[in-house]
Amino acid sequence: MTKNAQNTQNAENAEDLLSEDGTLDFTKAPVVLKVDHVSKSFRLPTEQATGLKQAFINWTKGIKGYRMQQVLDDVSFEVHQGEFFGIVGRNGGGKSTLLKLISGIYCPDKGTIETHGDLVPFIELGVGFNPELTGRQNVYLNGALLGFSTEQIDAMYDDIVDFAELGDFMDQKLKNYSSGMQVRLAFSVAIKAQGDILVLDEVLAVGDEAFQRKCADFFSQISTDPTKTVILVTHDMDAVKRYCTRAMMIKDGKVRVIGDKESVAQEYTLANLEAERAKQRKEREARGGYPNGLNARCPILRTVPVSKPMCTTKDMFRFDVEYQFDEPGDFYLAIAMNDIRRGGITYDTGAKIIKMTKHGHQTVHFELPCKLFNDGEFRLITSLRTPSLTDPNFTDTVAVAIDENACTFVIRDPDCRDPYALLNDDAMRIHQIDDDGNIIPDLIDLKAAEQAAGR
Repeated sequence: MTKNAQNTQNAENAEDLLSEDGTLDFTKAPVVLKVDHVSKSFRLPTEQATGLKQAFINWTKGIKGYRMQQVLDDVSFEVHQGEFFGIVGRNGGGKSTLLKLISGIYCPDKGTIETHGDLVPFIELGVGFNPELTGRQNVYLNGALLGFSTEQIDAMYDDIVDFAELGDFMDQKLKNYSSGMQVRLAFSVAIKAQGDILVLDEVLAVGDEAFQRKCADFFSQISTDPTKTVILVTHDMDAVKRYCTRAMMIKDGKVRVIGDKESVAQEYTLANLEAERAKQRKEREARGGYPNGLNARCPILRTVPVSKPMCTTKDMFRFDVEYQFDEPGDFYLAIAMNDIRRGGITYDTGAKIIKMTKHGHQTVHFELPCKLFNDGEFRLITSLRTPSLTDPNFTDTVAVAIDENACTFVIRDPDCRDPYALLNDDAMRIHQIDDDGNIIPDLIDLKAAEQAAGR
């Protein structure tokens, strides 16, 4: 059952929420959303009765014709006024169902949901839009579906049109709009609706690049407003770390972790990596035979993490390579480091650098420094190679450790200034110099000097 108390107690100003260390403590603000031991399940049909006779036969045999799917199981959490609260999780975990429960679209089987203030749900783009109506008419229609009166929509109409940048098209029928124009209008209606709680389902990156920048500015602005609360479901961990004050991860219908956004983002990244490895392992078992990349000459070749898969730039990442190779003669290991998020090979040892000295079933140990890199996800791919029979300067590939036999690790560092680039400032800096070739200090140099001086 959802209880919606229309009036909410606003925090007087942001200073009321400041903690001793100068950061905002939203636990001092009123609770605007309380989800208390909520569970939700759905019936999934397993057999279809084509008529009364078949339905009666199924009933006499005790065939229900459906199975129960538990989507959410005893979920509890609170969101305080002014928070930008992120909800993450893999597909099928229950995130969207939870948002529909919060928005009043579904009713929970068990538990209660209390909201305090006007809640504006934005779960699917353009729901309720009519292509035969004009843009202007659709604004009023969509606003009515969101629970706003004509007078309220009148007051926000100009802001909606200005934000969508569709002033010249509002009297045209929606069916003549491009898909991007429709998205911009739908998004503008939702974010300009003056609600206390904005509920968003994976809609931060809409429209073209210029409109996305405008949306990013809007969310940066709203994240500093202590009277506005945003609940965001997303798969974008950069958005979580950029906007959110707290986050929660749902896995298999349960709250896996809740609290610090960095910890939640790390948990989500690790869950994705493990799910990918499990999928590859399942596909290989179904296929049978040797794992992808291996063969009778080299039946075992895998790169295995020894360090924790989540590292900081201060860590050494240690890993092992296990192999089985019984053929006599020289052979080598080559290890390539692939940048999963940005693409491309970050580093390659080369084909004839790591020479093995032992045949048979062996394990060798390696390490690499993480201090050069910004935040990212990386995969180590190992190949076993023998000298080329035709050219002594080259080697031939015998086997490659890919898919489940590759090693994936993540670098996450709270001191990372900008994760966009691969290399961090300790690895490479571009300095401005004066006419005499002297380095002109930049902001990083000045901050370092201040820290060294104890200021």
